[in-house]
Amino acid sequence: MRCDVVAVGTELLLGQIVDTNSSWIGEQLATVGINSLLQIKVGDNKDRIVAAIRDRLQEADAVVVCGGLGPTHDDLTREAIATVMGVSLELDDDIAAVIEAMFASRKRRMPANNLKQAEVPVGAQVIAQTRGTAPGLICPVGTKVIYAVPGVPHEMRDMVERVIIPDLIARSGETAVIASRVLRTWGDSESGLNERLQPLINELDRSPNTTLAFLASGWEGIKVRLTAKAETKDAVDTLLNSWEQRVREVVGDIVFGVDGDNMESVVLAMLRKRGLTLALAESVTGGLVSGRLTQIAGASDVFRGAVVSYASDVKHDVLHVSPGPVVSEAAAAQMAQGAKDLLGADVGLALTGVAGPDQQDGQPVGTLCVAVVLPDGQVHTKTFVLPGQREQMRQMSVISSLDMLRGLLA
Repeated sequence: MRCDVVAVGTELLLGQIVDTNSSWIGEQLATVGINSLLQIKVGDNKDRIVAAIRDRLQEADAVVVCGGLGPTHDDLTREAIATVMGVSLELDDDIAAVIEAMFASRKRRMPANNLKQAEVPVGAQVIAQTRGTAPGLICPVGTKVIYAVPGVPHEMRDMVERVIIPDLIARSGETAVIASRVLRTWGDSESGLNERLQPLINELDRSPNTTLAFLASGWEGIKVRLTAKAETKDAVDTLLNSWEQRVREVVGDIVFGVDGDNMESVVLAMLRKRGLTLALAESVTGGLVSGRLTQIAGASDVFRGAVVSYASDVKHDVLHVSPGPVVSEAAAAQMAQGAKDLLGADVGLALTGVAGPDQQDGQPVGTLCVAVVLPDGQVHTKTFVLPGQREQMRQMSVISSLDMLRGLLA
């Protein structure tokens, strides 16, 4: 069965609101094995909404229309669906009573236009609203169906989970499950990964139930997404586990995490598992690394703190870096040791480099020097040459330095 999504709202087209609703609906459909092959956005114009819904019904068995169910003049989804159905709108007295009671319970005057939300296309079934004023709709069109839900995310999600997904399952008669697993990588390009994984991709092209795709995510690395379809969740998990292992065998330890993992959460977990604490010294990144680490809940049991030694004299006076060039592996090593000692941590990590626009200490823009001092006193240093302009270089410095630490903790 196929169910496409039409998101309604001129604000979506203008970029004033990002359409996360369609993505979430697509995810829910996938978990129960219902294909969603096209998701579109359309503005607050009745004729265009009608055209969009009719177009989707040509190819899909069902359409979820999200948004445009409010009480104002530009909320046109009900009218558009009634036109597609070839029926009129009628006031549902029960819904009107619920809306009136809701305003009364809040001791607020109900504007007359709120009763627009009680108008229902003839022949449609109402999805009761439990979190707002606008009900949803189930609207039959021949052998196909249109679902209408509010654009407010928590109201929409309630209706999709409570009513629409069960209704679609009943209509489809299918029980398949579709699930994805995302492997997070750092250290190779998208084209490089594609080349290395081409033999597996060739195998998957012949597979009826598993696919692989690449998602380039800038300074978050390259994501390798595996998607599988089977009759049960256990069967899907078996497929994903098998293909994940195959991918890992090819690309090795450049896979640093899965699904919701990011580099900072992985590094913190590794430090925590080993009972180690971390101190930072940041120059070129100006606190970006520590900022990313402290976004992770519970980081305080591992992360001691950071010295943002942006000025050279701070490196010399606070971290005891020797006089001389500050963009070097030697300076990075002294910064890491200084932060480790100053903050009483087991591990010290330091970054110094050149973000631009001009070179420094004879080093070109994009130079990053990283040092890690381990609990036994071992010092590891590395120089990276990173691409991009200032912000890209600084963000790539974050993940590059944390990945170096990850490798040493493995």
